Amino acid sequence: MAADARNLTGEPVAERVPDAGAHRAERPSTVHAEGTHPTHPTHPEGPGGTAEAPPPAPDGRAPAFAAPAPVPLPNASGPREATTRLIAHGCWYPSADPAGTRLAFICDRGGVPQLWTGTVDGDAVRLLDDGPDPVREVSWSPDGRWIAYTTAPGGGEHTRVLCVRPDGGDRHILAGAEPGSSAHLGCWAHDGSAVAVTVAVPTGSSAASAPDAGAGPYAPGPAPADGRLPDHWQGRAGETELLGPPPHTDPGPALPSPAAVTVGATAIGVPGGRRPSQATGFGDGLSAYLVDPDGAAAPVLVAAVRDAATLRVCDLSRDGALALLRRGPRGRREAVVLRTADHVTTCVMPVADGDPWIGSFSPRADALWLRSNAHREFAVLLTAELDPDGRPLGWSTGAAREGSELELLRCARDGGTAVLAWNVQGMSEVEVLDMDPSAWPGAEAGPYRQVPLPHEVVTRVTDAGHRLALALSGSRRRPGIWWLPDGATPVRTRWSSRDEDAVPPGRPPVRPVPLRPTARDGLPLNGWYYRAPGRDPGEPAPCVIYLHGGPEDQERPVLNPLYHEILGRGLDIFAPDVRGSSGYGRSFVDADLGRGRFAALDDVADCTAHAVLAGPADPSRLAVMGRSYGGYLTFASLVWHPDLFRTGVAVCGMSDLATFFEGTEPWIAQSAAHKYGHPEHDRELLRALSPMTRIDALRAPVFAVHGEHDTNVPPGESEQFVRAARERGVDAELLTLREEGHEFLRADNRRLFRRAAADWLQRHLGG
Repeated sequence: MAADARNLTGEPVAERVPDAGAHRAERPSTVHAEGTHPTHPTHPEGPGGTAEAPPPAPDGRAPAFAAPAPVPLPNASGPREATTRLIAHGCWYPSADPAGTRLAFICDRGGVPQLWTGTVDGDAVRLLDDGPDPVREVSWSPDGRWIAYTTAPGGGEHTRVLCVRPDGGDRHILAGAEPGSSAHLGCWAHDGSAVAVTVAVPTGSSAASAPDAGAGPYAPGPAPADGRLPDHWQGRAGETELLGPPPHTDPGPALPSPAAVTVGATAIGVPGGRRPSQATGFGDGLSAYLVDPDGAAAPVLVAAVRDAATLRVCDLSRDGALALLRRGPRGRREAVVLRTADHVTTCVMPVADGDPWIGSFSPRADALWLRSNAHREFAVLLTAELDPDGRPLGWSTGAAREGSELELLRCARDGGTAVLAWNVQGMSEVEVLDMDPSAWPGAEAGPYRQVPLPHEVVTRVTDAGHRLALALSGSRRRPGIWWLPDGATPVRTRWSSRDEDAVPPGRPPVRPVPLRPTARDGLPLNGWYYRAPGRDPGEPAPCVIYLHGGPEDQERPVLNPLYHEILGRGLDIFAPDVRGSSGYGRSFVDADLGRGRFAALDDVADCTAHAVLAGPADPSRLAVMGRSYGGYLTFASLVWHPDLFRTGVAVCGMSDLATFFEGTEPWIAQSAAHKYGHPEHDRELLRALSPMTRIDALRAPVFAVHGEHDTNVPPGESEQFVRAARERGVDAELLTLREEGHEFLRADNRRLFRRAAADWLQRHLGG
C-alpha cells in the first residue's frame, strides 16, 4: 500500500497484534536481524486496553481531543561528521533558511535517516538529532528560528512532530507524544510564529466538536463513538465504487465557483454542491492545530475531521485569514479553503494524489494555485481568482502538458515564480514559470525557463532565498541535493555523495531501458528492463519481475540498491507498471478498481511474456518479487500463474484481503475499500482476489520479508502465507526485520534484506 499519509494514524501499535485468532495461533519460525532483540511498543492500559476518551463537556457537546502539549527533550545534536559515515549515503527532503544559505535535510550517512544542516555552497554539515528514530519530513521556519521535523519512533508507522533550534538546542516534541496518538507536519505561519500539525485521534475517541474541515451545507454527520475495525464495517455501504469510471477527458473546470465539480458521475462538490460521504467509519479523527514552538501561546484548533484518511494544512494566507487544507483518501483527495475566523469552507476542489503539498495562496491571498487533475487525465496547474471572503471567482489552467503529469508544484514566497516538475514517462522535467505578483489577480503567466537536470527524477523542490534547491535521484546516483546558484544550472552540494561513490568500485550502476508491453485486452503498459552486466546482448538470462507498491506508485529510473545487488548475482530485472500505476493518467490508475484487479494479475503474466519475447529473459528461469501491493501481486502471481515462476519474494505483502482489513490502519482501510472493495458488502470479491483462497495451487518456493512494526500491512499477512505453504510441503521462509515498519530505513536491516533476497533468488534461479 502507498504510504502517502501513514503518519496520520492513531491506532496504538500494541493493539495491532497480527496473530490474534485461531488461524494465527502458531507463527512460523522467523529469521531476525543480527544483534537485535524483539521489542514492542507499550500501551499504558496494558494488553487489549483502549485509550480512555475525554469526559463529556458540561454543555453536552462532544469534547475536543486534547491539544498537543510540548515535551522538552535533551540536546541531541551530534558532531559535524557522523561517527559511522556511509560514503554512499543519500540526502533528501531539503528545506532552506530564510537567507537561502543553509539547508536542513534528511541524510542516512549515519545508518538511519537523521536531521542534518549544511551550507549550500560549503562542506560544513551538522547533525541536529542523533537519535535512532528515522526522520520523515523537515521544515525550516520562515523567521529562521526553528526547524520542525517528524520522526517515527521505533521505525514504525506512527510519527511525532518535533522542533529544534538550528544550533541543536531547545529540542522538544510539539505533537504526538501522547500514548496512542500520531502527528504529522503541516506548513508554517508566514511570520514563523506557529507551525501547523495534524494530530490523529484514535477511532473510538471523541472527535473535536468544531471546527470541522467539512463545515458547510455538505458537512458530514456525526461519526459513531465506538467504531473499531472490523466491527465498524457492519451495515455500512460506504458508497464504494468498484468499477472504473470512464476516461477523464472533460476539458476541466472553467466556470466560476460555486458550481458542482464532477468526475465521471460522482459529485465531488464545492460550496453549493453535494459532498459524498467518504466511507465514514474507516478512519481516525484528525485535528489540525497551529502550535507555537516557543510555547508562549496555546495551540489553536484550525480544523477537525471525523473518520478521515488524511488532513494536512498546506498553506496559510499572510494574514492567517485563510487556510488551504488537503483531505481525503487516495484517489479522492480534495483541496479545501477554510476561513479561519468563522471556519466556513469557501472552496473544495479535487486534487491529484502524490506529493501532499498541493498548492498555495498568492501573497495577497487574492489568488490560489493548485496542482489538480479535476476533470482531467493528468494533473495541471489550476489558478483561481479569490474574492475577499476566499471564494473562487473563476478557474483557469495556468500550465498543462499533453500526456504528462504535474507532480510537484512550488510557488516562491514572493509569488514571483512557480516551479513545475512534470512526470514524462517516469522521467522528470522541471521548468520555472515567471509571474508578476503585483499583477494578481488575473495575472498571465510569463515565459517558461527549462532547468537542465543532471539526473532523471526530481523528488522535491524548495526555495533557497532567491534561488532554488532540488532533491534529485537517478539510475546512477544516490539521492542528493542540488542548488541553482545562477538560477538555471544545478550544482551538487558538496555534502551530497558523489556520483562515483554511488556503489562500490568495480561494478557501475546499470541504466535501464524502457519496454512497452501490451496487455491481453489491448491496454498499453510500460516498464524498465535492467540487464545484468557482463552478458552478451542476446544471451538468455534469469530474470526477476519486480512489482512496485501502491497500487498507485510508479516505477522510476532511480538507483535501487536492491536492484544493484540482484544484478550483481547475474540476474536481469524487469520492473513493469501494471494497470493501477500512476503516471499514465487517471483512467489507467482506475483500471484496476474492484474486478479490474483480475486484469492486473493478468498484466503480470503479460509483462513476463513480453520480457521473454522482446527481451533476453530465459522463460525457464523466472522469478516474481514485489513490496507492499507488489508483495500482494507476488503472492497472487504464485497461485494464479503457478507454473510461470520458479520462485517468489514477497515483501510486506497482503495475502488475505479479509485479514488485511481487520488488521490495517483505519485510514488505510478507507482508501483500500475504494481500490479493492468493501470488506462486508464485497466479501466474495475480496475472497476471490485473496492469494490465500488459492493457496493449494502454490508450487514455487516463496521467501517473505516483513517489518515487525508494520501497521499498514500487518506481519501476520506474511506469516499466514508462509505457514500455509509449509503445511503443503512447499519450501517457504520468513525474514522479520526488527525496529522496522512498512519501510526499511536502517542501513543494517536494508543490507540484510538485500543480501537475503538476492541469495534466495540466486539459489533458485542460478546466476
